[in-house]
Amino acid sequence: MELSENVIDQTKKWINDVIVGCNFCPFAANVIKLKAVHYQVDAGIFTTFSSDSFLNELTRLDQNNNIETSFLIFPNSFESFDDYLDMVALAEDFLEDNDYEGIYQLASFHPLYQFANSPINDAANFTNRSVYPMLHLLREASIDKALEHYKNPEEIPNRNINFAREKGHLYMKMLWDACL
Repeated sequence: MELSENVIDQTKKWINDVIVGCNFCPFAANVIKLKAVHYQVDAGIFTTFSSDSFLNELTRLDQNNNIETSFLIFPNSFESFDDYLDMVALAEDFLEDNDYEGIYQLASFHPLYQFANSPINDAANFTNRSVYPMLHLLREASIDKALEHYKNPEEIPNRNINFAREKGHLYMKMLWDACL
């Protein structure tokens, strides 16, 4: 199996088993069911933001209204969580500098994701721990539309954190490990 196919398969399993399975994103199941998700692997080796890959995904979304969301996956880059966070900041600046703010937004996922001031073994970190470093690009209009039909969306992050902590670090790690 080609590297990209394997990376995408593992990412899909993580989304289905962790994100949808734990209901971390109550909107994900429908988008997956509609087959409105694009997965793009950038197998390059980067230590900083790759504007070319990012711009290609923005262009793909601009040109394909049937794609609701896209995952830009970096299996060979951004192993360090700090390097990854620097890349996310540059990607957010890119959105703003290129008039994409308000059109698309980013969600960030990384295998070593750690919330500020949380211990590394806090089960809550698994709400954003993916199998590879990735940027998740979402259409803001779609988010706004979905939120209209969801009661108290501001409670989603706390609900996710509480769920992960109730399940515990071992359970969340086993669930995550099974995706690889």
